[in-house]
Amino acid sequence: MNTERIIDNLYKPLRVKLRKKPRTSRKIARKEYLKVAKKRKVSYQERRKAIGKQLKYLKKNLGNIEDLIQAGASLENLSKRQKNCLETIKKVYEQQQSMWENKTQSVPQRIVSLTQPHIRPIVRGKAGKPIEFGAKLSVSCVDNYVFLDKISWENFNESCHLKEQVEKYKETFGYYPESVHVDKIYRTRENRNWCKERGIRISGPKLGRPPKNVSEEEKKQAHSDECFRNAIEGKFGQAKRRFSLNLVMTKLPETSITSIAITFLVVNLSKLLRQFLSLFLSLFTNNRTEELIKPPFINFDYTLNNFYVLKLIDLSENSWSKVA
Repeated sequence: MNTERIIDNLYKPLRVKLRKKPRTSRKIARKEYLKVAKKRKVSYQERRKAIGKQLKYLKKNLGNIEDLIQAGASLENLSKRQKNCLETIKKVYEQQQSMWENKTQSVPQRIVSLTQPHIRPIVRGKAGKPIEFGAKLSVSCVDNYVFLDKISWENFNESCHLKEQVEKYKETFGYYPESVHVDKIYRTRENRNWCKERGIRISGPKLGRPPKNVSEEEKKQAHSDECFRNAIEGKFGQAKRRFSLNLVMTKLPETSITSIAITFLVVNLSKLLRQFLSLFLSLFTNNRTEELIKPPFINFDYTLNNFYVLKLIDLSENSWSKVA
């Protein structure tokens, strides 16, 4: 459909010079596509045959576009979006033709969207969603503050960036961390040896066969490390539920990266706001009457109008007051 619209726009200024518009097979191509797309189960041979036909129709349209350009048509008659789409369509045709000829299912930097050619399919292996599309993030959490270390549209192995993240920590704070709490994919032999050389304790069990007898201190330390690591998982959930990280509607890669970075900035600002209000309330409660025996409980709710509501609950009197 996109190539046929481009042909229509390029042919308009050449109506006098070319009496006949280049012939396209848009109706036939649509019928051939629906014949396979509406089937519940499609065999490998049927899918391969249908892809081959669509590639032939696309090759014919691209040839017609080149003929119109040689006949005097100018790309200035196209909008900026159509120009970008034309370049993307050419790359998609080359990739799909290469996969069809070589009988493969993957190609480097595969394009899956004409409007967002920078998006790549990333295999995650999750139940119901084996493949996801979008940016992949590498995030670290220090004292409940989130640092966006790496963001990429290409798939990457996050374990290779542990050293870089720890070095960034040293540049920021001036020293190496006492311990690093990571997921299983980060616990490679290389990362363990690198952390051991710098006196950094890495969470998780040791490599190899697990020991028969484990001391109570080691069990307690492993449980503490796992609970401590849950903070980063909670930050992702907070960013998605409260700050719309899972609803990034921007199209361009630059604007999408900016939107993601701003989301984590707001997450850190909300943490800073909690600390500031806690300090304010600690000063406020010190001046209250001596009737207050138990310390106040502070709870934060995120309202629909994007304002924080602070509840000061007096546990001794079972009464609370709101401070907006």
